[in-house]
Amino acid sequence: MIYLDNAATTFPKPECVYEAMDKFLREKGANPGRAGHRMSVEAEQEIEKTRVVVSKLLGINNTERMIFTFSATDALNMGIKGLLSEGDHVITSKLEHNSISRPLGGLENKGIITVTRVENSDDGFIDADDIEKAIRSNTKLIICTHASNVLGTIQPIREIGEIARERDLLFMVDAAQTMGVCRIDVEDYNIDMLAFTGHKGPYGPPGSGGLYVGERVDLRAWREGGTGFEPESLSQPDTFPYKLESGTPNSVGIIGLKTGLEFCIKEGIDKIGQHERKLVLRMIRALETDHRFEIYGCLDGDRKVGIVSINIKGLKPSEVGAILDNTFNIAVRSGMHCAPHTHRRVGTFPEGMVRISPGYFNTMEEIDETISGLKKIADSSK
Repeated sequence: MIYLDNAATTFPKPECVYEAMDKFLREKGANPGRAGHRMSVEAEQEIEKTRVVVSKLLGINNTERMIFTFSATDALNMGIKGLLSEGDHVITSKLEHNSISRPLGGLENKGIITVTRVENSDDGFIDADDIEKAIRSNTKLIICTHASNVLGTIQPIREIGEIARERDLLFMVDAAQTMGVCRIDVEDYNIDMLAFTGHKGPYGPPGSGGLYVGERVDLRAWREGGTGFEPESLSQPDTFPYKLESGTPNSVGIIGLKTGLEFCIKEGIDKIGQHERKLVLRMIRALETDHRFEIYGCLDGDRKVGIVSINIKGLKPSEVGAILDNTFNIAVRSGMHCAPHTHRRVGTFPEGMVRISPGYFNTMEEIDETISGLKKIADSSK
C-alpha cells in the first residue's frame, strides 16, 4: 500500500522505535517511580531522559515543565480547562481542530467563557493583526494551531506570540502537525503552553504526547491521583511535573516517543520537513492547472507542512478516497478532518475534502503513482 495519511498518524515508524519499545517492555516494564527496586528506578530514568530530549528540541529551560500526556487532545484539554475561569475571554481561529474547538465551545455554551474566532485568509492563514484587534479587557488566552490539519498552512506563531507577550496574555499553540517537522522554540516564540502528539511527526506510538507549561502559567490539575510523589498526602502535589501527571504513565509509549524524536534529530528536522514539502509541491504542480481538480489553501510549498487537500469536481471526496483505496491501494483521508469551521470557511462543508499527506518514508515515485491514479479517477467521472 502507498500510505499517504501521515497527518493522521505516521506510518511506518522507524525500525528503531519498534525495537526500543519491545526492548523496554521486556526488560524495564515495571511501574516507573512507584517503587525502589531496580526495574522501577530504571523505568523512571528512561522517562526522565525523554523529558530532556523533548525539552532540548523545544527550547524548554525547565524540564519539569514538560508534562507527558496521552495525546495532543489530552494536552489541549489539560491546558484549556486547567486555566480558564468564569468571565474569561479567549481568542482563537477558524482553522482549529476540534481538540481546541470543542473544549472552548463546551465552556462557551455553558456561559463560562466567551470566544472570538478570527477569520483566516482565502489561502489559509491567520493575520496576527486580527488577533490583536480581537483583544478585550478580559482576554486571558490566545490559542491557535501551528499548522492547519486540513490545509497544511503554517501560521505566524512568532508574531502572535509577540502580541500576546506585549499585552501580558497567555499564548497556547497546538503543534500536532509540526512537532518533529518544523523547528519550534517556546522561548523565542513567547509560547506559554504547547501541546503535541507522539504518533505523528515524532514517529512515536498512539497514546503518547506532551504539554509544555511555562512559568507564567498556573494550571488546575486535569486529573488527580497517584503520582509516586508525596504519597502520604491526600492532596494533589503542587510540584511539577507530578501536579499534572497522575496515574501510571504510558511508559512504553514515552520510550517510543523518545526514540522517534531521536530519529528526527539524527535525520534532521529541516531535512524531514523539506522532503515532505517537496512531495507536496510535486502534487500541487501536477494538478493546479487541471481544471478538474480543486486544490485548497496555499500553493506555496515553503509555507506548508506535508499536506495537500483536493477535490475532484463531480465526485464526492468519500468516493475518491474509496477508489484510491480499493482500486489503487493508496491510503488517504477523506471527509471533514475534525475541523468543521475550516470546511465552512473554504466551502467544503459537509462533504469535506481528500487530504493527501506524505511522510518522510514516501518517495517521489509513490507521489507520481498517486497523481496518475487521481487523473484516472477524474477521467472516469466524465
